[in-house]
Amino acid sequence: MSAFPPRTYLASAAFGLEGVAAGELRRMGIPAKAEQGGARFEAAPADAFRANLWLRTADRVLLVLAEQTVASFEDLYQLVSSIPWENLLPKDAAFPVTGKCVRSRLMSVRDCQAVSKKAICNRLQGRYHLERLPETGAAYPIDVAIHKDLARITLDMSGEALNRRGYRTWNGEAPLRETLAAALVDLSPWRVGMPLADPCCGTGTLLIEAAMKAARRAPGLTRSFACESFAFMPAGEMKALRQQAQEAYAPQAAMDILGSDIDPQALTLCEKHVRQAGFEGRITARRLDLRELQLQKPQGVFLTNPPYGERLGDKASCQALYRDLGALLRRHPGWRMGIIVSDPAFERFFGRRATQKRRLYNGRLECEFMIF
Repeated sequence: MSAFPPRTYLASAAFGLEGVAAGELRRMGIPAKAEQGGARFEAAPADAFRANLWLRTADRVLLVLAEQTVASFEDLYQLVSSIPWENLLPKDAAFPVTGKCVRSRLMSVRDCQAVSKKAICNRLQGRYHLERLPETGAAYPIDVAIHKDLARITLDMSGEALNRRGYRTWNGEAPLRETLAAALVDLSPWRVGMPLADPCCGTGTLLIEAAMKAARRAPGLTRSFACESFAFMPAGEMKALRQQAQEAYAPQAAMDILGSDIDPQALTLCEKHVRQAGFEGRITARRLDLRELQLQKPQGVFLTNPPYGERLGDKASCQALYRDLGALLRRHPGWRMGIIVSDPAFERFFGRRATQKRRLYNGRLECEFMIF
């Protein structure tokens, strides 16, 4: 049992993925509730680190420090000043302040950042009896978000966004974000042990995220997090959780995961990503036109993010591809397919109606995830 008290956290997530992130947390044994922009949970600091280490579909883990309606910069200053920063930040802490304002009376992000920074400085200078804060130590990233006049002050526990797994250092055209790819794996009919194929695999993100799930690989296993340098975090517990994650990793459990694509450059990147992720020999990717793809397994799942019209620059080619995907599924009567698309007429070209649909965003592009 951690000696550190529980606090309130927000696992931020893209629109449509809040419930998926909340489900992940609950499967970890951390009670969580989805809300707009993420999943909220109360936990000891060690569990916040565990969430960073294991969450596949969230963008960041944020420690919620204060939430209150603000109508003026003075209100914001008083709110930020009321936070006991001296319990969180040591004398030499660096504390960059980011911000965003949406539909609020305080619309200047730069001014909100400046007011918040001043409030933190004044409080810490008074508590530490310093005329000037050195900011030479570990970074404690602080975010000030104001939405409809409700200000939320948070400390970023993640540092770099959680999609930065470390395996994708080269990007192809229109890459699929790792967190969205992981969500598609979770939302698809595929389950660990079943064959999985991506006939438009591109640079391999869907394949790797499926392999990571099958292998019980913590997505944050090979990266660090901002909270690991925070003075108030339990270093021993974090080290033990990392060791447990390393011991849980079973790469041999990733099997029957294959991809194909007609783009040789994308496949070259795919091979590099697979190698960097540690799944060389576990994921097979080959150059093949999907019209020629014929798999021998009687059952399985196709999961893919095919080119959109925006990428091809040729809507007719895109529609022909959708027809070919429909034909692919008809050639494999025991298989199911999960596919994310932006074209509202996709089902007409595919040749049948989806059995399930879910609205998601691929970057800023509104899409639907369809299951056939």
